[in-house]
Amino acid sequence: MSLSLIVLMGVFPFAMAYAAASDLVSMTISNRLCLFLVGSFALCAVLLGLSLAEIGWHLAAGGLVLVIAFGLFAAGWIGGGDAKLAAATALWFGFDQLMPYLTISGVLGGLLTMLVLMLRSGPLPELAENWSWLRRLHAANAGVPYGIALAFAALLILPETAIWHAAIGL
Repeated sequence: MSLSLIVLMGVFPFAMAYAAASDLVSMTISNRLCLFLVGSFALCAVLLGLSLAEIGWHLAAGGLVLVIAFGLFAAGWIGGGDAKLAAATALWFGFDQLMPYLTISGVLGGLLTMLVLMLRSGPLPELAENWSWLRRLHAANAGVPYGIALAFAALLILPETAIWHAAIGL
């Protein structure tokens, strides 16, 4: 098994799971995690022998998402961690699977938002009142941990990406 496949099959899914869990319990996505994803992509790109042109297109996809996502952040529509996570993930996917990733993220994010709003409409169960992260999530003025949708969409899209196919030899 190649090192690039190990990175894809282990590191990337772990990073996505960590991002989702972190956003759920703390409403933050670490800058270190996003930088780790960028560095892991660089390692994977080198190990897979991607051309400079291919790497450039991946960088362009990540840069485009970063610019658009920070516009959404500036408008107050998404969090800064969500913007950085979306950009770091777009770097991995390039333009090849960018639209499916963004579409699935949007659908899952909409479903997540509806679920959170529905749960907030009722009282917090007494057992859950002891958990500070649940109290914070249940608060009417709290945001939605959109990183969960971004991470799940990334895991769904990963097997369809050119970088995944290159790693497994397709």
